[in-house]
Amino acid sequence: MNTPPTAAPPVLRAENLTRRVHDKILVENATFAVRSGEVLAIVGPSGAGKSSLLRLLNRLDEPTSGTVFVEGIDYREMAPQELRRKLGMVMQRPFLFPGTVAGNLDFGPKQRGENLSDEAVAALLERVGLKGYAARNVANLSGGEAQRVSVARTLANSPLVLLLDEPTSALDETSKREVEALLQEIVHDHQLTCVMVTHDSAQAMRLAGRALMMEGGRIVREGGIREVLHA
Repeated sequence: MNTPPTAAPPVLRAENLTRRVHDKILVENATFAVRSGEVLAIVGPSGAGKSSLLRLLNRLDEPTSGTVFVEGIDYREMAPQELRRKLGMVMQRPFLFPGTVAGNLDFGPKQRGENLSDEAVAALLERVGLKGYAARNVANLSGGEAQRVSVARTLANSPLVLLLDEPTSALDETSKREVEALLQEIVHDHQLTCVMVTHDSAQAMRLAGRALMMEGGRIVREGGIREVLHA
Protein backbone atom coordinates (compact mmCIF):
# COMPACT_ATOMS: atom_id res chain seq x y z
CA MET A 1 0.00 0.00 0.00
CA ASN A 2 1.25 3.49 -0.79
CA THR A 3 1.15 6.10 1.93
CA PRO A 4 -0.77 9.19 0.74
CA PRO A 5 1.08 12.51 0.51
CA THR A 6 1.63 14.11 3.91
CA ALA A 7 -0.04 17.28 2.58
CA ALA A 8 -3.41 15.51 2.57
CA PRO A 9 -5.48 16.65 5.56
CA PRO A 10 -6.04 14.01 8.24
CA VAL A 11 -9.50 12.49 8.35
CA LEU A 12 -8.77 11.14 11.83
CA ARG A 13 -6.54 12.69 14.47
CA ALA A 14 -6.00 11.43 18.01
CA GLU A 15 -4.60 13.83 20.60
CA ASN A 16 -3.15 12.60 23.89
CA LEU A 17 -5.62 9.72 24.16
CA THR A 18 -5.31 8.11 27.58
CA ARG A 19 -7.33 5.41 29.30
CA ARG A 20 -6.81 4.30 32.87
CA VAL A 21 -8.85 1.64 34.65
CA HIS A 22 -8.28 1.88 38.40
CA ASP A 23 -4.47 2.02 38.67
CA LYS A 24 -3.78 0.35 35.34
CA ILE A 25 -2.80 2.45 32.33
CA LEU A 26 -4.14 0.84 29.14
CA VAL A 27 -3.27 3.69 26.76
CA GLU A 28 -1.16 6.74 27.54
CA ASN A 29 -0.91 9.98 25.56
CA ALA A 30 -1.49 8.45 22.11
CA THR A 31 -1.21 11.13 19.44
CA PHE A 32 -1.28 10.41 15.70
CA ALA A 33 -3.11 11.25 12.48
CA VAL A 34 -4.52 9.20 9.62
CA ARG A 35 -4.98 10.67 6.16
CA SER A 36 -7.53 9.83 3.50
CA GLY A 37 -6.76 6.59 1.70
CA GLU A 38 -4.08 5.57 4.18
CA VAL A 39 -3.79 2.12 5.79
CA LEU A 40 -2.25 2.38 9.26
CA ALA A 41 -1.28 -0.72 11.23
CA ILE A 42 -1.10 -0.71 15.03
CA VAL A 43 1.43 -3.34 16.03
CA GLY A 44 3.18 -4.49 19.18
CA PRO A 45 3.35 -7.37 21.66
CA SER A 46 0.32 -8.88 23.40
CA GLY A 47 -0.96 -6.54 26.11
CA ALA A 48 0.63 -3.46 24.53
CA GLY A 49 -2.70 -1.61 24.31
CA LYS A 50 -3.38 -2.02 20.59
CA SER A 51 -7.05 -3.01 20.79
CA SER A 52 -7.61 -0.63 23.70
CA LEU A 53 -6.41 2.23 21.50
CA LEU A 54 -8.61 1.15 18.59
CA ARG A 55 -11.69 1.01 20.84
CA LEU A 56 -11.04 4.58 22.00
CA LEU A 57 -11.22 5.84 18.41
CA ASN A 58 -14.98 5.28 18.10
CA ARG A 59 -15.79 5.49 21.82
CA LEU A 60 -16.52 1.83 22.41
CA ASP A 61 -14.39 2.72 25.43
CA GLU A 62 -14.18 6.24 26.83
CA PRO A 63 -10.80 7.95 27.21
CA THR A 64 -9.78 9.18 30.65
CA SER A 65 -8.30 12.19 28.87
CA GLY A 66 -7.54 13.35 25.34
CA THR A 67 -9.82 13.33 22.32
CA VAL A 68 -10.20 12.43 18.65
CA PHE A 69 -10.99 14.71 15.73
CA VAL A 70 -12.96 13.27 12.79
CA GLU A 71 -12.63 15.50 9.72
CA GLY A 72 -11.63 18.26 12.12
CA ILE A 73 -14.63 17.84 14.45
CA ASP A 74 -14.07 16.85 18.09
CA TYR A 75 -15.79 13.48 18.41
CA ARG A 76 -17.26 14.49 21.76
CA GLU A 77 -19.57 16.75 19.76
CA MET A 78 -20.88 13.80 17.71
CA ALA A 79 -23.63 11.36 18.63
CA PRO A 80 -22.03 7.94 19.32
CA GLN A 81 -24.23 6.29 16.68
CA GLU A 82 -23.07 8.74 14.00
CA LEU A 83 -19.45 8.39 15.12
CA ARG A 84 -19.60 4.59 14.86
CA ARG A 85 -21.13 4.85 11.40
CA LYS A 86 -18.22 7.02 10.28
CA LEU A 87 -15.63 4.87 12.05
CA GLY A 88 -16.93 1.39 11.31
CA MET A 89 -15.31 -1.49 13.19
CA VAL A 90 -14.79 -5.12 12.24
CA MET A 91 -14.04 -7.17 15.35
CA GLN A 92 -11.76 -10.14 15.86
CA ARG A 93 -14.80 -12.43 16.04
CA PRO A 94 -17.90 -11.70 13.96
CA PHE A 95 -20.90 -10.89 16.16
CA LEU A 96 -23.86 -11.26 13.83
CA PHE A 97 -27.50 -10.72 14.70
CA PRO A 98 -29.76 -13.79 14.52
CA GLY A 99 -31.57 -14.11 11.20
CA THR A 100 -30.58 -13.71 7.59
CA VAL A 101 -27.47 -12.27 6.01
CA ALA A 102 -29.60 -9.55 4.36
CA GLY A 103 -31.09 -8.62 7.73
CA ASN A 104 -27.61 -8.10 9.13
CA LEU A 105 -26.56 -5.86 6.24
CA ASP A 106 -29.74 -3.78 6.57
CA PHE A 107 -29.33 -3.20 10.31
CA GLY A 108 -27.18 -0.05 10.15
CA PRO A 109 -29.17 1.75 7.44
CA LYS A 110 -32.42 0.97 9.31
CA GLN A 111 -31.04 2.82 12.34
CA ARG A 112 -30.91 5.91 10.10
CA GLY A 113 -34.43 5.34 8.76
CA GLU A 114 -33.18 3.89 5.48
CA ASN A 115 -33.60 0.51 3.82
CA LEU A 116 -31.10 -1.26 1.62
CA SER A 117 -32.60 -2.36 -1.65
CA ASP A 118 -32.24 -5.96 -2.75
CA GLU A 119 -29.85 -4.70 -5.41
CA ALA A 120 -27.71 -2.92 -2.82
CA VAL A 121 -27.59 -6.05 -0.65
CA ALA A 122 -26.62 -8.16 -3.66
CA ALA A 123 -23.89 -5.69 -4.64
CA LEU A 124 -22.43 -5.69 -1.12
CA LEU A 125 -22.41 -9.48 -0.97
CA GLU A 126 -20.78 -9.75 -4.37
CA ARG A 127 -18.16 -7.26 -3.15
CA VAL A 128 -17.21 -9.62 -0.30
CA GLY A 129 -17.40 -12.80 -2.36
CA LEU A 130 -20.75 -14.04 -1.04
CA LYS A 131 -22.96 -13.78 -4.11
CA GLY A 132 -26.40 -15.31 -3.50
CA TYR A 133 -26.08 -15.40 0.30
CA ALA A 134 -28.78 -12.80 1.11
CA ALA A 135 -31.42 -15.26 2.35
CA ARG A 136 -29.03 -17.55 4.24
CA ASN A 137 -29.35 -17.88 7.99
CA VAL A 138 -26.21 -16.62 9.70
CA ALA A 139 -26.28 -19.64 12.02
CA ASN A 140 -25.24 -21.80 9.07
CA LEU A 141 -22.17 -19.79 8.01
CA SER A 142 -18.57 -20.84 8.40
CA GLY A 143 -16.20 -18.62 10.38
CA GLY A 144 -14.75 -17.10 7.23
CA GLU A 145 -18.19 -16.48 5.73
CA ALA A 146 -19.41 -14.87 8.96
CA GLN A 147 -16.42 -12.53 8.98
CA ARG A 148 -17.14 -11.56 5.36
CA VAL A 149 -20.73 -10.73 6.36
CA SER A 150 -19.33 -8.65 9.22
CA VAL A 151 -17.20 -6.72 6.72
CA ALA A 152 -20.17 -6.23 4.39
CA ARG A 153 -22.36 -5.03 7.28
CA THR A 154 -19.74 -2.42 8.15
CA LEU A 155 -19.41 -1.34 4.52
CA ALA A 156 -23.22 -0.94 4.31
CA ASN A 157 -22.81 2.14 6.49
CA SER A 158 -20.34 3.73 4.00
CA PRO A 159 -17.75 4.36 6.73
CA LEU A 160 -15.25 7.18 6.49
CA VAL A 161 -12.64 4.99 8.22
CA LEU A 162 -12.59 1.21 8.57
CA LEU A 163 -11.30 0.00 11.95
CA LEU A 164 -10.06 -3.60 11.96
CA ASP A 165 -9.35 -5.36 15.26
CA GLU A 166 -7.31 -8.46 14.36
CA PRO A 167 -9.99 -9.43 11.81
CA THR A 168 -8.34 -12.71 10.78
CA SER A 169 -6.82 -13.98 14.04
CA ALA A 170 -9.81 -16.19 14.95
CA LEU A 171 -9.89 -17.91 11.54
CA ASP A 172 -8.22 -21.02 10.20
CA GLU A 173 -5.32 -20.45 7.83
CA THR A 174 -7.36 -20.83 4.63
CA SER A 175 -10.13 -18.47 5.80
CA LYS A 176 -7.49 -16.05 7.12
CA ARG A 177 -5.88 -15.76 3.70
CA GLU A 178 -9.24 -15.39 1.97
CA VAL A 179 -10.48 -12.63 4.31
CA GLU A 180 -7.12 -10.85 4.16
CA ALA A 181 -7.20 -10.91 0.34
CA LEU A 182 -10.75 -9.57 0.48
CA LEU A 183 -9.74 -6.69 2.76
CA GLN A 184 -6.75 -5.90 0.56
CA GLU A 185 -8.98 -5.76 -2.51
CA ILE A 186 -11.69 -3.66 -0.86
CA VAL A 187 -9.24 -1.17 0.66
CA HIS A 188 -7.24 -0.86 -2.58
CA ASP A 189 -10.13 -0.72 -5.05
CA HIS A 190 -12.14 1.81 -3.06
CA GLN A 191 -9.23 3.76 -1.55
CA LEU A 192 -10.64 3.22 1.93
CA THR A 193 -8.96 4.77 4.93
CA CYS A 194 -8.15 2.01 7.39
CA VAL A 195 -6.68 1.56 10.88
CA MET A 196 -5.91 -2.06 11.68
CA VAL A 197 -4.66 -3.84 14.78
CA THR A 198 -2.63 -6.95 14.03
CA HIS A 199 -0.10 -9.11 15.85
CA ASP A 200 0.99 -10.52 12.48
CA SER A 201 3.94 -8.51 11.14
CA ALA A 202 3.75 -10.17 7.73
CA GLN A 203 0.07 -9.23 7.44
CA ALA A 204 0.88 -5.65 8.42
CA MET A 205 3.52 -5.55 5.68
CA ARG A 206 1.04 -6.83 3.10
CA LEU A 207 -1.81 -4.47 3.99
CA ALA A 208 -0.43 -1.27 5.52
CA GLY A 209 1.77 1.58 4.38
CA ARG A 210 2.48 3.03 7.83
CA ALA A 211 2.57 1.69 11.37
CA LEU A 212 2.48 2.60 15.04
CA MET A 213 4.44 0.36 17.43
CA MET A 214 2.98 0.17 20.93
CA GLU A 215 4.56 -1.06 24.14
CA GLY A 216 3.07 -0.72 27.61
CA GLY A 217 0.19 1.43 26.37
CA ARG A 218 2.43 3.99 24.68
CA ILE A 219 3.32 4.65 21.04
CA VAL A 220 7.07 4.03 20.96
CA ARG A 221 7.65 4.22 17.21
CA GLU A 222 5.79 5.59 14.20
CA GLY A 223 6.61 5.70 10.51
CA GLY A 224 6.68 3.72 7.29
CA ILE A 225 5.76 0.07 7.72
CA ARG A 226 9.25 -1.29 6.98
CA GLU A 227 10.92 1.37 9.08
CA VAL A 228 8.80 0.51 12.11
CA LEU A 229 8.84 -3.28 11.81
CA HIS A 230 12.52 -3.60 10.96
CA ALA A 231 13.90 -1.01 13.42
